[in-house]
Amino acid sequence: MSQVIPEKFLDLFQKKAFAHLVTLMPDGSPQSTPVWCDFDGQYVLVNTAAGRQKDKNLVRDGRVALSIIDPDNAYRYLEVRGRVAERTTNGADDHIDKMAKKYMGKDKYPFRKEGEQRVIFKIKPEHITGM
Repeated sequence: MSQVIPEKFLDLFQKKAFAHLVTLMPDGSPQSTPVWCDFDGQYVLVNTAAGRQKDKNLVRDGRVALSIIDPDNAYRYLEVRGRVAERTTNGADDHIDKMAKKYMGKDKYPFRKEGEQRVIFKIKPEHITGM
């Protein structure tokens, strides 16, 4: 069942708030990675390079959890559990540049490797908790 991100937490997606993304390894064990995140009004967006562990995990098993801590108040957080609704390369290069501007103040993502293909995972929230 889809859930909406409560308005009182939307500001977290405007701040330089890192999310901890939890995916599942092939053996079912959790794998956690700090990531930049975004919200398009319906989906939480996570951008990564094709072939990374989180990419492999999410292609195999789309269940995901994210926790986002407010950088201005470590006791305020949002947890989102859900599933990948879409994996796309469309707009992924522009999106990673947008995230680099938000998180680093740079116009272009500076860590791109030659031949790297960027992908966006659109995560549909199914369970929301926060404080």
